Amino acid sequence: MTTLTFSVGSVMAATSEIKLWRHETSNIKEIEVNKATIDRFNQSQTKWHITAEMIPEGSYTQTVTAAALAGDLPCILDMDQPVVPNFAWSGYLRPLEGLLSQDALDGLIGSAKGTYKGKVYSVGQFDVALALFTRKSILEKYNLRQATYVQPWTKAELLDALAKLKASGEFQYPLAMRTGWTGEWYSYGYAPMLQSFGADQIDRDNYVTSEGVLNGEAGLAWGTFFQGLFDKEYVDRNPSDDKAFVQGRAALDYVGSWEMANHSERWGDDLVVMPVPDFGGGPVIGGGSWQWGITQSCANPEGAAAFVDFMLQPEEISAMSVATGMIPSSPEAAELTEHYQVSGDWRFFYDFSAAFAVLRPATPAYPIISSTFEKMARNIKDGADVQDALDEAVDTIERNISDNKGYGFTQ
Repeated sequence: MTTLTFSVGSVMAATSEIKLWRHETSNIKEIEVNKATIDRFNQSQTKWHITAEMIPEGSYTQTVTAAALAGDLPCILDMDQPVVPNFAWSGYLRPLEGLLSQDALDGLIGSAKGTYKGKVYSVGQFDVALALFTRKSILEKYNLRQATYVQPWTKAELLDALAKLKASGEFQYPLAMRTGWTGEWYSYGYAPMLQSFGADQIDRDNYVTSEGVLNGEAGLAWGTFFQGLFDKEYVDRNPSDDKAFVQGRAALDYVGSWEMANHSERWGDDLVVMPVPDFGGGPVIGGGSWQWGITQSCANPEGAAAFVDFMLQPEEISAMSVATGMIPSSPEAAELTEHYQVSGDWRFFYDFSAAFAVLRPATPAYPIISSTFEKMARNIKDGADVQDALDEAVDTIERNISDNKGYGFTQ
């Protein structure tokens, strides 16, 4: 394992070291802001000293699991929010109520907290939001209505727009949906569509069954719609790159707010950002990004909590947003940013997140749910029988939950 270690500031004789792990990311600005926050915290007091270690993202979960088995976890972990319930169930994490400031917890937007069985185990400084990007010139040329926060496109409007754009001959594949991406994107990007249809990956009333929820009538309707996007060549099954929208080869781009800076730079005032379509149950987008938790094995949970509280100050959250462009996780922090304050030019992303975000299922079974959903969606994309694919996914998910005695939930 190759790791990059940084330690900021000098350790005073009386200070206690608090070890922190975070994933290594290609977003250098995120790392720089995190490093600066650690520096400010270390300089703000003399009781605790944060020492941070970078772990490659591709092996992060495996590294945490191995360290837990060896009894060698640090005090503070950053984690992708969907895996938090699994880490909590495995005994790696402490509940944060009573450790962190209640005001700080209450001040966060819902998608900035990771929970398991009603307790908060992680908190984050930022989130992202899905949207439908297009251009004013395209909407005008093809007489398409600009969807709004109050009135998103319906399924019928989306399909009518795609048919019109395809028939024009200007766009071989009018909608870009990042189908070439792998891993968590499939659940983050496409499960919200499933949920807007009225289905879900698992029954959230009990977290032990998927039968009738994933593979019922609503799930079948989603799968048929999803497969139709590729059968009608509205979406490229296997795109060669992610540049179809910025190069003008696609008229619509279904992707996250992290692309806003690139899209804005490319299209300027012609760019339009619309909410995701409403497929019948209201618009739905994914929620939850990388967040911070405190381990059960931490010898100094008070110090770890002091640092996490420090990170949740509006000034620290806004510093992350300003540097990276990501959505700040509290309204107070949003008001300290140019883009996300109430009058900001990117405020719609904050509003989308607040109104439409649905967290991925808060169950330790989520890793198997996500990987199974990806396999299922890929099979549907590539022409498999939709009902068979849904039924197979249900069997896989429920078998795993049964093998693990319900992951702490009972039917």
